[in-house]
Amino acid sequence: MGAAPMGFRELVSAYTEFGDLDPALAHVLARGDFDTWAGKVRAARGCVKPVRMSGSSTLVDGAGTVVSEFSGSVFVPCKNRRASVCESCSAHYAHDTFHLIRAGLSGGKGVPETVGGHLRVFATLTAPSFGKVHSRPFRGGAFRRCSCGVLHSQYDDALGTPLDPTTYDYVGSVLWQAHAGELWRRFTIAVNRKLARALGLRPTELREVMRLSYAKVAEYQRRGLIHFHAVVRIDGADGPAGPPPPAEVTDALLTAVIQDAAASVVVYSPESAATGVRDLTWGDQVDVETIAASRDDSAGWRDQRVAGYVAKYATKGTRLTEGSDFRIRSAEHIEQLAISEHHKQLMRTAWRLGGMEEFKDLNLRKWAHMLGFRGHFLTKSRRYSTTFGQIRRTRTEYRLDQEREALGIADAVALHAVNDWAMTGIGYHNEAERRLAAVFSELHLAHRKLDGQDDGADHGR
Repeated sequence: MGAAPMGFRELVSAYTEFGDLDPALAHVLARGDFDTWAGKVRAARGCVKPVRMSGSSTLVDGAGTVVSEFSGSVFVPCKNRRASVCESCSAHYAHDTFHLIRAGLSGGKGVPETVGGHLRVFATLTAPSFGKVHSRPFRGGAFRRCSCGVLHSQYDDALGTPLDPTTYDYVGSVLWQAHAGELWRRFTIAVNRKLARALGLRPTELREVMRLSYAKVAEYQRRGLIHFHAVVRIDGADGPAGPPPPAEVTDALLTAVIQDAAASVVVYSPESAATGVRDLTWGDQVDVETIAASRDDSAGWRDQRVAGYVAKYATKGTRLTEGSDFRIRSAEHIEQLAISEHHKQLMRTAWRLGGMEEFKDLNLRKWAHMLGFRGHFLTKSRRYSTTFGQIRRTRTEYRLDQEREALGIADAVALHAVNDWAMTGIGYHNEAERRLAAVFSELHLAHRKLDGQDDGADHGR
């Protein structure tokens, strides 16, 4: 392992007061298998809750000849995107997200660079109001007092909670969250139809002149409701590789169409004797900002900044606590969570509605920990960019090429990995191991920053 494990030991010592190690930490460091264990932690990027696997991996060439073998146990990263669950895996996810989004903005990873000259906007669609909440209104260049009469700080836990919980529409909030994905689907249909109408075309004719691509991410606000942030790109009829869209499609037209479409779509909740039928719509606040062309040096939204924002949003959870990152087991489980009363009430409402026959298809109890939201945090249209799967395959191929080079095998020789692994457990064996892994996670993230690899994690913070 060279000097790396010793550097790990020194870092652990530096993290303890006056270099005096906790006895439990000292015991792990003194183990004969520490270097091997540290190597597994390093391979898992310091994941705080890795999957422990045991088995073998054999690398064979096209003729079936074994060129390398490994057997034993390994740690596999948990790959959780939420920073509140695993900061290391979250940073890795943000890195991939950044490059996926940026490729759709300025090219790369199979997307032609000419997309940088296509019309692109950054749109934010919000949830409607379900009752007044504590806030920090910003007017005249300064933050003002809330309706409650208090000038809240940005760290005030009251922000986002109802001024009057007895009149706040918790049922509407949960039902809106549960239908947010369908609202988005209908919104994209409406955008295409309205664009066709603006160009004097039938909806079925629109694809003959242009195509709309997007990538969107969901972000929880303090009040516990989802906002969608989306990169929207207009391509010509042949997609990103073809000619640009017609000049008639301007940023002003696209902005107006997005705002009009957001105001027009509605989804109806299932009929219920207890709650009635709710008309579920987007909120009044719809922001659309033009993204400057990649070759344009003017101020404003740029590819790097937008990709960083989306990557940051993609790794956020519900803005609650770590306990809410996992599914709710029972109504009693909700009461044990260290979260605000407001968020507990949203969960209680989701749990209660989830037990009603008319809402069974919404699976609200399954998604109570997400305050009713059932969608994916990051979605994109097929033509927008590459995929996470392709990014991971490229990374795997790169590692295989590194191993090929280390073994002195020519590029023309086909290699194939034969894996035989079984899960033996999840996480570390004790708290001392977990704490040491957390130290390595900090070291790993610090190295990423020094190497300039955290571009997706910090832009826009």
